[in-house]
Amino acid sequence: MTCDVSVKKLFKQICRDIFDNQGSINILVNAAGITIPNNASSDMYDNFNKTLDLNLRSVYSTSEIVKDYMSKNSDGAIINITSIASKMGFPDNPGYVASKGGLMMMTKALSLDYSKYNIRVNNIAPGYIKTTMTENSYFDKDKYQNRVNHTILGRWGEPSDLVGAAIFLSSDASSYITGTNIIVDGGWTAKGMIS
Repeated sequence: MTCDVSVKKLFKQICRDIFDNQGSINILVNAAGITIPNNASSDMYDNFNKTLDLNLRSVYSTSEIVKDYMSKNSDGAIINITSIASKMGFPDNPGYVASKGGLMMMTKALSLDYSKYNIRVNNIAPGYIKTTMTENSYFDKDKYQNRVNHTILGRWGEPSDLVGAAIFLSSDASSYITGTNIIVDGGWTAKGMIS
């Protein structure tokens, strides 16, 4: 099933249908996101608001909606996909950095609020992963190499590199983990000076 997650009514209907058909909802991965870098031809305020609407506000609404279905079960796990931009500054895209930083902190708040429902809330913070959202950088020779050079493992990540962290955070193996971040960035945020 697909829907625009920023439309609460549509997402609520999907949750209702899944719950009616399966009897439970145990895991939500909030992975929808956009990036709209500022440039001379765009409205920076509009970019900022659109980015926050999808990357932060819609995550809050989907989490609140699914919480009511998860709370009917014994436990649940919500995983938010943030970014290394939640921990570091990046140029020309304040909306993206603000939305991911806000999401990192909202995860901590929701982990407290949802604990009474036995719902754990955590983040996965990817580095540079090859997706449609990052393809402009990926296919730009200089930007591609710049990102490779800054990553300890010397390569871009693939979506499959996030799977292990997602399985871990949605399984009983992480039953004592909530309100935290797992950084999957090939060592980007760990890299300091180059010798």
